[in-house]
Amino acid sequence: MFDLSALSSALGAHGRVARVVIAGFEGSSPREVGAAMLVWENGQSGTIGGGALEFEAAAKARAMLAAGGRAVDRVALGPSLGQCCGGTVTLWTEVYTALPQAEAGVIARGPGEMPLAVKRILAAARGQGVRPAAGLVSGWLVEPLAEAERQVWVWGAGHVGRALVSVLAPLPGIAVTWVDVAAERFPDVVPEGVTALPGADPALLADHAPEGAEHLILTFSHALDLELCHRLLNRGFRSCGLIGSATKWARFRSRLKALDHTAEAVGRIRCPIGDPRLGKHPQAIAVGVVAELLRAVPAMQREKTA
Repeated sequence: MFDLSALSSALGAHGRVARVVIAGFEGSSPREVGAAMLVWENGQSGTIGGGALEFEAAAKARAMLAAGGRAVDRVALGPSLGQCCGGTVTLWTEVYTALPQAEAGVIARGPGEMPLAVKRILAAARGQGVRPAAGLVSGWLVEPLAEAERQVWVWGAGHVGRALVSVLAPLPGIAVTWVDVAAERFPDVVPEGVTALPGADPALLADHAPEGAEHLILTFSHALDLELCHRLLNRGFRSCGLIGSATKWARFRSRLKALDHTAEAVGRIRCPIGDPRLGKHPQAIAVGVVAELLRAVPAMQREKTA
């Protein structure tokens, strides 16, 4: 998917940026079609994977920066780069000095006149809201704009909250809203794409969270944690996780039932969260919690097709 926001930020910082995207592959590939990286004179962001593939692609993209333009290359990973996966990857490299124009949430470009097949894809996007898969169509590269499919609200900007947001922020398809009681609770630099939301009474913000959001509660206060659980049970959510011990959760279950929540409703809250086998270091907790979130993707996909 085409991340216009990331390209906009890179252009603002560096002026001229090359974007390298996996446009197709045969056999095995280090990343999926649509995986992309941005390259500028002294750095890069994102990844197309593959180690040697990425290194060579970044070097070629950097060499293209001055002249601009576009290049399409088929790279045989084994013969060309000595990699053992043996596939052939098609790389589409393009230099930008301004943002491209999207049509109906799709960016399509290529040589010559737009092919009929691409016109049909754009017509379906306009008329029916159909998001195409990224890939080459009659020599043109078609990519839907990146959009967040999951809304994750992180409640608390302490050590674990900061570690958790640092792991979540780079993941595609996830929009992170980060809540705490005051602006000074957040780091000086909030990760790109994360919305920091200070509020003197964060529990009031729970009443305005999207009903399909996924929540992770890890504030400095057990009283606030409990109030957030109470309000989110009233509000509705896709999923909700609470940091804490088995003892904390036993007390919370009792108190939430006293607030007229059914055992079935309370049971939708996960506590403890993460993987205790990884330890209690903030980054270890974050890795375990995010792994849980990522494992939930197949279940969400089944819901969409049911």
